[in-house]
Amino acid sequence: MVWKNPWYDPSLTHHTPNGFRNPGLTDHQPGDLERWRKERKAAGLPKPPALGYSDFIQQWWQPAQLNELPEDGVWWLGHASVLLRLNERFLLTDPVFSRRASPVAFAGPERKTPLAITIEQLPLLDALVISHNHYDHLDSATVRRLLQRFPDITVFVPLGLAAWFRRRGAKNIVELDWWQCVIFQGMTLTAVPAQHWSMRTLQDRNRSLWCGWVFEGRQHRFWFSGDTGYTPELLAIPERLGKIDAAALPVGAYAPRWFMSGHHMDPQLAVKLWQQIGMPVAFPIHWGVFELADESLDEPVAELYKALNNVVSVNENFRVLKIGQYLSL
Repeated sequence: MVWKNPWYDPSLTHHTPNGFRNPGLTDHQPGDLERWRKERKAAGLPKPPALGYSDFIQQWWQPAQLNELPEDGVWWLGHASVLLRLNERFLLTDPVFSRRASPVAFAGPERKTPLAITIEQLPLLDALVISHNHYDHLDSATVRRLLQRFPDITVFVPLGLAAWFRRRGAKNIVELDWWQCVIFQGMTLTAVPAQHWSMRTLQDRNRSLWCGWVFEGRQHRFWFSGDTGYTPELLAIPERLGKIDAAALPVGAYAPRWFMSGHHMDPQLAVKLWQQIGMPVAFPIHWGVFELADESLDEPVAELYKALNNVVSVNENFRVLKIGQYLSL
């Protein structure tokens, strides 16, 4: 039986009868994946950080310190996991607390930096927010443990992921398409476009949607971009929703660019996007934990500093955080 997209709306360009797509993006050509794998293996990539993993951890990791300050803020917990405090509520994005970003415990990308916080140390969470279903953003073991500790938590997901969460015991699930929004405990949460893809098995490619999220509280509008390549379509987010006060922008898993650029921003494009949206307070995500592409763990931040050199004298709002570090919004 051919799977049909139950949410299909022919008026929406990111919908197809058989799933979802990125408007305007050309798919990889047959053989591209195998070419990348062969080149990667031949070159012995990725390389370790320049000074080794221990030095990298010493420089770029710290345990998260939860404070009682009243202002809105974020803790970057590594990769795409962000603990957001907004309107005195706590929301957690794309948590992966397992040793591997993988469907199995014995293989797949392994965590290279420690957890900044444990599930037991988390504050009382009001919401869990997911950008898409890749294993480095949606981890079954982590979700099960979070639902055990916070059984009444509200889960926000893009189209196609509600059933996955129901099977794991989630009771309160909000499933949204791009540009749909919901009012939640005094905040507005909007699912916004991203240029990416979805897949957890060989049979479900692009059957669920991918997205970023904009969180609007009493004082701040925060954009969690999720996982996305650069596209001018992202500029529609502040145009439609209003000025972005703070943003988490991805800078990793970009090498080789010929293969990765459609779905992952490199540091240079993250800086370009940041400038285009008005240079709000921003910090880089999607780096520092898992080796998913050809660059080493420390290359994204080195490339980011180079890209920022031309603009930091004018604006220093793009902050490079350590894993576990807090940033006031």
